[in-house]
Amino acid sequence: MSADLDSAAFRDRFPQLRTSAYLNSCSLSPLSVDVSAALSSMTAAMTGEPVAWAVFEQTLEQARAAFAQLVHAPMDNVAVLPNASVAAFQVASTRDLSARPRIMALPGEFPSLGQVWQAQRSRGADVTRLPDLTCTELAAPCAERMDEDVALVCLASVNYLDSARRPVAEVVKAAHQAGAQVLVDAYQSAGVEPIDVDELGCDFLLAGTSKYLLGLPGVAFLYVREPERGLPPSLTGWFGRPPTDRFDPRSTAPAPGAARFETGTPAVPSVYAALAGLRLLERLDLAAVRRHVEDLTAFGHALLTDLGLEVVGPARAAERGAHLAVAVPDPLATAARLAERGVVVSVRAHVVRLACHYFTTEEDLRRAGRALAALAT
Repeated sequence: MSADLDSAAFRDRFPQLRTSAYLNSCSLSPLSVDVSAALSSMTAAMTGEPVAWAVFEQTLEQARAAFAQLVHAPMDNVAVLPNASVAAFQVASTRDLSARPRIMALPGEFPSLGQVWQAQRSRGADVTRLPDLTCTELAAPCAERMDEDVALVCLASVNYLDSARRPVAEVVKAAHQAGAQVLVDAYQSAGVEPIDVDELGCDFLLAGTSKYLLGLPGVAFLYVREPERGLPPSLTGWFGRPPTDRFDPRSTAPAPGAARFETGTPAVPSVYAALAGLRLLERLDLAAVRRHVEDLTAFGHALLTDLGLEVVGPARAAERGAHLAVAVPDPLATAARLAERGVVVSVRAHVVRLACHYFTTEEDLRRAGRALAALAT
């Protein structure tokens, strides 16, 4: 599908944006007409198809293929899972921690992943966390701590809290030189910038569909460079078995390719939404999306700073992801009062996050800035 949507035409796909400044895509995508139509087609399949499950499974494979295309990976190297926590657990379970016990977590990871690493202590894992450093400072100390005990290095491409981008390719190079593998959490970057897993060189990459991928919660994709490497995943189910063994309760054979990381029946509505969101992204030039987002966050950073607000995170747009983090005394109350003014934001810790996508405009940020400034007085 060709990139035929400009930012204005893209914005028209989201009815909610006609009345609100929607700056919440770092947490939950606004609802598009495409996702609404996809969910209607799912219910139509349930009433109009003799065997709706065949249509459901076809949609699942189409979603897998669409994500593979997004990250420039072979389709057989992509698993479909319910969320990032399950994906992280599956990856951790394939590591032989008796030989290399250390899991190295870099700053800025989403807490759910860190909790998965902590759970591996019962298997003998030594979880090491690097201090919170800036993007430009991170690669060297990471490389200095690499040794033959490190099994897995985990980093987010963009910090979920302050939007700081991470030097993924540099970390991957350092890890591979020490014989370790790398898991990249791309939840905060997939959908708003080009991603090529071969350029990154990572061993695993996960991304969920509820944020910039424009779908719903309930689906996460996991790219696996070498699916057969390491131990079989500990968590399994009939989707993680070869098609010939799915109804054999005694089967221990893993499915071919990355499907061995899968478990039970996926959330079918979320699969339909995932495919709709990915198909919509196929109509965008993601390099243009990244330029648009970078320009908007530069504009927003200057605007909010001039209004006397505290913007947390990198000052340079090139070092930021797609959102801005603004420190406020009471984030939950602030978000609620912004919503009353038609401004939708996300709350994390001590900040409200203002997320930009290709549909976001300067006026959205001005509206948010005016409202935040008014609440601060």
